[in-house]
Amino acid sequence: MTARDDSASRRTPAIVFAVGVTCALHVGKLPVAIPVLREALGLSLVQAGFLLSLVQLAGMTLGLVVGLTADRLGPRRVMLAGLVLLALGSALGAVAPCTGVLLLSRVVEGMGFLLAVLPAPGLLRQRVLHAPTLSRALGWWGAYMPLGTALALFFGAALMGAVGWRWAWALLALLSLGAAVVLARGVSADARSGGPGQVLRHAAWGPRLRRTLTAPGPWWVALAFFLYSGQWLAVVGFLPTIYAQAGYGAVAVGALSALAAGINMAGNIGAGRLLARGVRPGVLLAAGFCAMGLGSVITFTAVGHPVWQYLAVLAFSGMGGLIPGTLFGLAVVLAPGEDTVSTTVGWMQQFSALGQFIGPPLVAWVATQAGGWQSTWWVTGASSLLGLLLAGRLQTAWRRQTP
Repeated sequence: MTARDDSASRRTPAIVFAVGVTCALHVGKLPVAIPVLREALGLSLVQAGFLLSLVQLAGMTLGLVVGLTADRLGPRRVMLAGLVLLALGSALGAVAPCTGVLLLSRVVEGMGFLLAVLPAPGLLRQRVLHAPTLSRALGWWGAYMPLGTALALFFGAALMGAVGWRWAWALLALLSLGAAVVLARGVSADARSGGPGQVLRHAAWGPRLRRTLTAPGPWWVALAFFLYSGQWLAVVGFLPTIYAQAGYGAVAVGALSALAAGINMAGNIGAGRLLARGVRPGVLLAAGFCAMGLGSVITFTAVGHPVWQYLAVLAFSGMGGLIPGTLFGLAVVLAPGEDTVSTTVGWMQQFSALGQFIGPPLVAWVATQAGGWQSTWWVTGASSLLGLLLAGRLQTAWRRQTP
């Protein structure tokens, strides 16, 4: 490997990770804005739940298609298109005159988000030539969402207080365009398709898709991610609203919510290290789902004990981060072949988006029916219980695949 290749191999992960964080800001900007939007546009709590989840609409319907498109056109090209579309969606939201247009803008943002982040692991595999650097880069990539969400939660309230939510949306649109420029200049162009090997690989997408969807492993991994992502976004996404209703100030709400989202990074990164040291994936998944189940029960039922509630939220998010970190590793092992790893990851991401689409509106509906948040732990608790059952299935499948 030449010095130039080594330099590019080390620069690319930083650029790709930064791009992912800027994309995650568009997901994290909404929780802090919900109280403002409810006052400005008259949003109901259920509409707010759909605003939180609509960004995942594209992911839950087109994850596999986008993965196959990235294989054909090149991950860098697709990521650039996604960043531009994400900017357009945020700009549309900035000028939205009503709730309907704002909801539409979130759909556009969701498509841009999917195009911008789903091809990133493939881009890293192509560009990062040093194996240890690639392992670290993929480990950090799993933390782009909690970091971006935490930054949005921490700075979002102050930014919207200073310039208003519409200008905040516009500034994030400009940030996405800036990220596209950095990616275009800092990462080498995709190789042109058309070689004999590439033609064969593209022509065989149908069999690869069938092999993936008829194997049990990808389904177990995808369902586990569905159960994790739906409850995580529901709890962390509504945290600012819960604290605002409890009378906390905007700065305190932002800081508390940011820490709750950001601590999820520790679980993501820790899962990779623990797996490398030989800890069984079923143990990590069970620990994560147990912590999420117990944490959500305490969070929603320990009324009048704010310290215990917040510690429960931190355990819910931090220990819960073990789940996605473990599932990304399992996806590689349980894919039906080396040529189906990306397809398996795309299927898992599709179910992750489905969970994030369903979770917040469901929790909001339960809270509305119950007249408060005290009964919503039934949703998260049931998800965690099902996740424990899947942890056992995944451990068995992993043991069969591991010599």
